[in-house]
Amino acid sequence: MAAQDLPDAPSTVLFAGAQQPQTPSNNRQSNPAQAAADQAASASTRLPPCNRINWGWRIHNGPKVSGPCQEDPLQLIVNPGDVTPLTPTDKLVLAGRVTVDPFNLITVTGYSAIFVAANAHSAYGPGLKGFGKLTGYSLLGDAQGNFLGIYAIPVLAHEDPRYHRMPGSPVHRRILHALVHTVVSQHDDGSLMPNYATLLTYPISAELSNLYVPGIGSNGPSTAKRILLGYATDPSGALIAEFLPDVAKRIHIHVVFVQQILLQVENNSRAQ
Repeated sequence: MAAQDLPDAPSTVLFAGAQQPQTPSNNRQSNPAQAAADQAASASTRLPPCNRINWGWRIHNGPKVSGPCQEDPLQLIVNPGDVTPLTPTDKLVLAGRVTVDPFNLITVTGYSAIFVAANAHSAYGPGLKGFGKLTGYSLLGDAQGNFLGIYAIPVLAHEDPRYHRMPGSPVHRRILHALVHTVVSQHDDGSLMPNYATLLTYPISAELSNLYVPGIGSNGPSTAKRILLGYATDPSGALIAEFLPDVAKRIHIHVVFVQQILLQVENNSRAQ
């Protein structure tokens, strides 16, 4: 049999077939003008960033955006839609941002001042010294909880630490969604999973607080009581996150300011 009568080797056929689809790509690469046009078209379809107020820390001061926009992923409360998943670095940045947020610092210091003024004989003592001690312990406990619940546990469990609102759903479904958030959260890929961040942060924080917070009961029953109180009151934060933005649009109040006040009062009450 002549050599020209032999069929092509399978590898040769596959290689030739694999080369054919690459021709347009190669042409595009050899045409810088076409590549630039494709990139410009992709950029033109990208949604503008929404108005960002990350827990009181405004990182985007551009004009207000009306209509479809790209949700800022670095915030604890997000609306449904195409929300960018968080990387481990994003979760660490978010935990730090929440801790040093001006509204958080205002509520911590404000509550500490009121508490010390009303309880001069507490374990923190009276006056500026007591105010300073309570503020310091409160900020340390806040940073501890944020590190565990927003960064460390979500990174290990591949969990999304944000609360995803359901503004377009019926009210009863939104209430149920907020109530079950204590035990059900979202995976980084968007699927449902146990809320390890909440379920583990309360007992771990309670045990750590026993080591350094003055004036709290560190025995088993007292610690268990604080953990159970944390679980019982946790849905209040989700309910505020779910519904208060609807009210804020009408009466112009800052959602996070109200939420932080309530959560700070709640956190300090657990420590007593």
